[in-house]
Amino acid sequence: MQIIDPNHPFFRPVWRRWATALFPLAWAGIEVYGGSPGWAMLFGAVGAYAVWQLLIVGPSDT
Repeated sequence: MQIIDPNHPFFRPVWRRWATALFPLAWAGIEVYGGSPGWAMLFGAVGAYAVWQLLIVGPSDT
């Protein structure tokens, strides 16, 4: 079972994949600015995983 399934119909529009991948990274920046490095690392890891699954690996063509 995948945590994020790039083949799910919700992620068919490209803008949703980008938004889902970049929002946690932006939130990690806000947490760093706010002085919460633990939350920043958590959201950074979630964002990195989302970038990997949704943008780099992406949906399969079948």
